[in-house]
Formats: sequence, C-alpha cells, structure tokens
Amino acid sequence: MPRTPKLKAPPGACDCHLHIYGRPDAYPSVPVKNRPFPDSRLEHYLEVRDRLGLTRTVVVQATQYNTNNDCLLDTVAALGANGRGIAVVDPAIPDAALERLNAGGVRGLRFGIELANGMRPDVLETMAARIAPFGWHIQYRSWPEEQLDLDARFRKLPVPVVFDHMANIAPDLGATEHPAFAALLRLLETGRVWVKLSAPYQLSKSGAPDYADYRAQGRALVAAAPDRMVWGTNWPHPRVDDKPDEADLLDTLLDWTEGDEKTIRKILVDNPATLYGF
Repeated sequence: MPRTPKLKAPPGACDCHLHIYGRPDAYPSVPVKNRPFPDSRLEHYLEVRDRLGLTRTVVVQATQYNTNNDCLLDTVAALGANGRGIAVVDPAIPDAALERLNAGGVRGLRFGIELANGMRPDVLETMAARIAPFGWHIQYRSWPEEQLDLDARFRKLPVPVVFDHMANIAPDLGATEHPAFAALLRLLETGRVWVKLSAPYQLSKSGAPDYADYRAQGRALVAAAPDRMVWGTNWPHPRVDDKPDEADLLDTLLDWTEGDEKTIRKILVDNPATLYGF
C-alpha cells in the first residue's frame, strides 16, 4: 500500500521527471520493444503528486510517442502554470514548431543513445544552438563510457546540460570512484551542468526503501552543487516491473541532504524554479 513520505515537501515542490500517457485513441504511438503501453494518465499521476505533497510538474516526452509531442503539450496545458515539458523532436523541425513548443511550456530536449526514440548526439551541437535563444537546456540520459566520450562536447555547448537519473553510474561499478563520476563532478564545477536525483531503483542492488548503495553518490552530488540538483519520481517507472513507492524516492532526499531543510528546499523548489522558469 503506498504510504505518505516522511519528508514534508515545502510549498512549490517540483517533480522534475515523469511521463504521461494519454488515451490510445487520442494520441498516436509507436511500439517499444519489451515495453507495453502503460495505462498511466494524468489523473493517475495527480494522485501520486498529491500524496507526496508536490505542486509543480515537469513532464518528459514518453518513448512511445517518438517526436509527436501532442500528449506532452496537452498535459502541460492541463497543468497550467505548474507544468513544464521536455520534448523529443525531429532535428529537421521548423523554427515555427520550436516556437510552438516553447509557448506550450517546453524547456528542453531529451537526448540519449540508449533511449529507444531519444535524440542522438550527432545533432547535439546543432540543436543546442537552435534552442539557445529560448533559454532551453539539453537533458541527457548518459551511460558512463558515453559520458566520458562526450565530456569535451558538453563543455562547449551554448546551453546547460541536465543529466537525468544521476548519470546512470551503477553503484556496483564503484560509483564515486568511477572515472565517469569524477568527470561529472568536474562538469558540475562549470556551473552549467545539473543532475536529476532520480530513479535509483533502476540500478540499485540494495533496493527499497532507502537505496543505501546510492548514498555515497547522492551525498557527493548534493555536496558538490546543491544549487544545481533537482529531483524526480520517474513515474510510472516504465523500465521496471517491480514499481517503487514514490514516498521512498522522495525520502532519499532526507538521507542525501542529511536532513538539511535549506538544501531540501533548494532541490525541490528553488532549483526547479530556476531551471524550468516557474
């Protein structure tokens, strides 16, 4: 049975990473291998949001919608002033269509070679230049080796880079000692890189409720750049069959911030307001 989190979210707290799936008859989708289309609509997510005591929401384009962002835009519109979006687009998208996305609350583009329908690094610089005038950012789902390969390119982009899911450096890789983690900390020093403290359940071996094997990473990231950490549920957790309790995910912040209320407020309220323009 889902529970209420121990952490009492401050007013304006934001879930910075989740996916919404609309009615199949309303939004065309494409099949994704080994991943059934979820029955996970906005009304279902709002129950989670309210249980966690959250206010603001950042919807990330669902893989099954490829570059059709209609469901994303309609969801953000339904959320009103408390909603923002991260899109996936065809690199040939006209400028007018980018302007439409911006007006609809989109604030970034999602990249990643491992994503079934994500944007690819061969257009990283081109798209970064095109979205810079909007004040958007690149959201990247990286893997350790890929992150190291792209490090120099990330540094030269004219827009911020947000690594989702803590850059996907598995705890059993030695995490904080891994070259990719050291590189991530150096990128954070630039002041233009952000990290989403999200989805530890995907790679954790110790598991719920506290994902203890992620403690060293979480604390190191928060200590390195408390002003550029954000948090998200990754609801409805499309990659796993054993769904986590979102209250456990929110309560990781009590551990990773060592209970510091000022830092928790930054991660849940102030930082998302800066990054997404709330």
